[in-house]
Amino acid sequence: MLEWLVYHGAPAHILFEAHPHIGTNKLPAIVENIRKTIIEKGGEIHFNTQLKSLQIADNKIVGIETNRGEFKTHQVILATGHSANDVFEMLFRQGIKIENKPFALGVRIEHPQTLIDSIQYKCEIRPKSLPPSAYSLVEQIKGRGVFSFCMCPGGIIAPASTSPGEIVVNGWSPSKRNGQFANSGMVVSVNEEDWKEFSEKGPLAALYFQNNIERKAFEAAGSKGLVAPAQRAVDFVRGIISKELPECSYIPGVSSSDLFEVLPRAVADRIAKALPIFNNKMRGYLHPESILVAPESRTSSPVRVPRDKESLEHPDIKGLYPCGEGAGYAGGIVSAAIDGILCAEKLV
Repeated sequence: MLEWLVYHGAPAHILFEAHPHIGTNKLPAIVENIRKTIIEKGGEIHFNTQLKSLQIADNKIVGIETNRGEFKTHQVILATGHSANDVFEMLFRQGIKIENKPFALGVRIEHPQTLIDSIQYKCEIRPKSLPPSAYSLVEQIKGRGVFSFCMCPGGIIAPASTSPGEIVVNGWSPSKRNGQFANSGMVVSVNEEDWKEFSEKGPLAALYFQNNIERKAFEAAGSKGLVAPAQRAVDFVRGIISKELPECSYIPGVSSSDLFEVLPRAVADRIAKALPIFNNKMRGYLHPESILVAPESRTSSPVRVPRDKESLEHPDIKGLYPCGEGAGYAGGIVSAAIDGILCAEKLV
């Protein structure tokens, strides 16, 4: 998988580095090159084409319906990514078996990169010979994991909403990781206990739970475009609203908010208890200039599309291959790409 990425333009050092990093700024050109390869090998790309339904006869795929017509086929790899809510709703309407899936939920925490460097390297100024420092933190609080996720040295916090009226944030780093801030997801595991109030939604309960938090975040920030609710980490732990917010990389802007009103209590309480513990592990981590931006809610799909362990086909529908993050079988670029390769091999 790494060799395919290098073939399409990724830097060769990802083949041997312990923690390979391409850089989000370089990925679009790599994806474009992959697209060119697909077309050169006889494949087709259909932009602006939305899947509307799966056509099924005798529990077998016979085609798909899109907003631009029908396609006849006996095999479909369903690799939507973890935010294709319309596809999850479509599967539910068609009576195709899907399941709620536990995921993780929380915030993005951001610090000055110089602070993280000084904590991790134990020196006032990071030598140029060393890369911007990363970290990994995890703690069990009241029987659940609280952990850093997708840590981005020298990165930015970015909007990741997919529909109007919701706020979702994520993080990324450019290839040089040369930004002035370091950010990371700080998330808590959630399960059926958390989404029980949406139990009438059946296998979409976790999805509705997720969407409800994203709408709360939109309202908490004043319902102003992509402005996100935020709070100083020290104020969040103390339970007070921040009078002022520190500088933040989130370009659409942040609004001082009570994140306990945005996040479920079970999540907010655990993060508030974990941050002082993380400060003991990394002295200075709970810093006055660190900021929490909410919500980090798309860590993985809240839905799983079941499949047979051997054939990788849906257990009820011949020729349907649930794949990658959206189907609940991956959690990032590497695992999703590998799952895609496995599904393609099974299809062949």
